[in-house]
Amino acid sequence: MNSKYSPLEQKLWDDWIIKKSGEAANELISNYMYLVNYHTERISSHLPSNVSKDDIKSFGLLGLYDALKKFDISRDLKFDTYASFRVKGSIIDGLRKEDWLPRSIREKTKKIEHAEENFEQMHQRTASATEIATITGMTAEEVETTIKDSLFGNILSIEEKPQGNLGEMREGIGYSIPDDSVISPDRNLLKNEIKEELMEGIKSLNEKEQLVISLFYNEELTFTEIGQVIELTTSRISQIHKKAIFKLRKTLNKMHAL
Repeated sequence: MNSKYSPLEQKLWDDWIIKKSGEAANELISNYMYLVNYHTERISSHLPSNVSKDDIKSFGLLGLYDALKKFDISRDLKFDTYASFRVKGSIIDGLRKEDWLPRSIREKTKKIEHAEENFEQMHQRTASATEIATITGMTAEEVETTIKDSLFGNILSIEEKPQGNLGEMREGIGYSIPDDSVISPDRNLLKNEIKEELMEGIKSLNEKEQLVISLFYNEELTFTEIGQVIELTTSRISQIHKKAIFKLRKTLNKMHAL
């Protein structure tokens, strides 16, 4: 057993791997449950209020158990690092299989997109949330929330899972530590160009919006943690995030389309 684990952890892993002890498995699950809770909170912040956190947590728990069964203890990799990718991937897969986006939001999204197209054709510029709200009869807050909800899939799909044989263990953001060496030079160049475009888009945001986006997507802090950092309420951080996502929508859509 590797010295990266405490004596107690080493015993639990020995009991699980060698003896297949259910008690050891339960103890390990309990020890790493914080990963499920973390990803549940983080991902649920993107989702409409109708999506149950309990469902998201169930998806994450399946991922944690899957990680426990498939983890190779001989690898020079800590279990929590490996499990974190598995938990996130399991939640994402679960959400993709469920029709979590209500029809009302889909209809509002189409209405907003139609209004945006007409506005841009008429005024030769991108409409603000307030202008879209005036056209659609929604509130600006409703427009921003709808955009945020509908973009969840786009944001999660920026990292695409490579396709392989069905019998092989899948690789990608939700399944294991990504290996940049398998990305083709052309694909890598394209992804770098898109990231540069996104960075340019972020520069158009105001200072607080840039900070929230950076802390949320780069540092992976929750809205509550970001609020503690910049001394704002969680609801205010959520509002700033929604406004920023609305402004970045076209760039994020472009990333999703590739």
